[in-house]
Amino acid sequence: MKPYVLVAEDESAVSELLLYNLRREDYEVAIAADGEEALMMIDERAPDLLLLDWMLPKVSGIEICRRVRATGVNPNLPIIMLTARGEESDRIRGLDTGADDYVTKPFSTTELMARVRAVLRRIRPGLKEDRITVGDIEIDRVAHRVSRNGEDIHLGPTEFRLLDYGRLRKALRQGGGDDPIRTVRSAGYALRAD
Repeated sequence: MKPYVLVAEDESAVSELLLYNLRREDYEVAIAADGEEALMMIDERAPDLLLLDWMLPKVSGIEICRRVRATGVNPNLPIIMLTARGEESDRIRGLDTGADDYVTKPFSTTELMARVRAVLRRIRPGLKEDRITVGDIEIDRVAHRVSRNGEDIHLGPTEFRLLDYGRLRKALRQGGGDDPIRTVRSAGYALRAD
C-alpha cells in the first residue's frame, strides 16, 4: 500500500504542484484547502505524512501542528511545515511546536521530495512492515486502519489491539508444543507458567 500524504495548502497552484510531484513519487495524496478540512481529514484517516502550510484559513497550520501533537492520537505523525514564513523565529516556533522539518516558499520540488522521503525513512523506517495484508484484508498498524477489499472497517481501539493478540499467539507457538496462552474464565488470558 502506498504511503498516504495529506497536503494542507490553500494556494491551488502550490497544492496542484505538490499533488503532481507526490503522485509521481507513487504516494497516495489528498488535499485540504483550509485548517478545518485538514483536521477533519486527519480524524477520518491518519496520514503517513502531513505537508502543512502555516497560513491556512480557518485554523492555522501551527495550531494544527499543536493539536496533532497534543492529542496523542497520532503523536508520531511526520509533519513538514511548508510556508512563506521564513524568519528564524518562525522556523524555531514551527519546529518547537512539533514539525519534523520546515521548508520555506518558494521551494525546490526536487529538494522537497527528498525531504519527504527522508522524513518517512527516519520517522517510519518500517513503513511497509507496519502494514499487514492477509488475503483481501489489510491492517495498517500505525494508522490503526483495517480495510477489506479497499473498504474501511471501523474498529474501536480495543478491537484493533485484539488483532495483535493472534499474531502474539502464533509467534509464541512457533517452537511447537502446547499453546503457552491459556484462557482465564471471566478475566481474559494468561501465560502458562509450567
